[in-house]
Amino acid sequence: MLWPFGSGKPEPPKEKKSILWNDLLPQPDPPLHAAREWAPVFLTAVGSLAVFTFYNSRLRRYPTTGHISPDLFRKRTLFGRVTSVGDGDNFHMYHTPGGRLALWGSLRRVPTTKAKLKGKTIPVRLAGIDAPEGAHFGKPGQPGAPEALKWLNDYILNRRIWARIHKRDQYDRVVATVFVRPFLFKKDVGLEMLKRGLATTYEAKSGVEWGGFEQKYKAAEAKAKEQKLGIWAGKASDFESPRDYKTRVNEAGEKVVEEVKPDEKTKKEEKKKTWWFF
Repeated sequence: MLWPFGSGKPEPPKEKKSILWNDLLPQPDPPLHAAREWAPVFLTAVGSLAVFTFYNSRLRRYPTTGHISPDLFRKRTLFGRVTSVGDGDNFHMYHTPGGRLALWGSLRRVPTTKAKLKGKTIPVRLAGIDAPEGAHFGKPGQPGAPEALKWLNDYILNRRIWARIHKRDQYDRVVATVFVRPFLFKKDVGLEMLKRGLATTYEAKSGVEWGGFEQKYKAAEAKAKEQKLGIWAGKASDFESPRDYKTRVNEAGEKVVEEVKPDEKTKKEEKKKTWWFF
């Protein structure tokens, strides 16, 4: 019905808008806005992972041989300081990962007493060489052993070294090719000993670790032998290699044990005499 006094046309009825279910759901943020919100979280996660990986591979300290994962052998070089030299071809090192960049020598110090170093050093066996055997456990030392020990002690004790690790031996030592920097350039410790006639190349049918320097080591040994340096100074007929020396001493020790060990008949006779005595 129109208003009697009105002059306008009637308004058409308003159409009702249909409401879709998707319109009631929260709308996703635009891609750029979402990226801005998640970028800090993503970068934090990536950064944390990178820091952890770097620490685990470069800054983690290995107190002993047992702390070194088997998968690290033949892949890693450990940096550290030599704390003691036990023989002509082995020593103990204190692992100092990162070196001076990790504040070793300033805020972080290497212990100096045996008590503080106990259980915190890695025993290292020089790869590819065999120095004369020193006197141990009542066994006589081999000629050339004191000279090899003194030279190695003077050359690396309390110095920073790089140990390219190869494997763990039966004595729980790390077999490694070791480098030291006496002046400007790094020197291979094992190679230097061979050059001076202080050691032989390691003799074994298999399982010898050369660190990729077998030919270089054997050439250095041959040259020292030709020049009659160190252990090569005497007569060739009198020379006994460290390997032959250890074999002879071990066989002699086993023979002594067999001679001292009483047989079963002797044991029974002694037991019978003891019974009649009481």
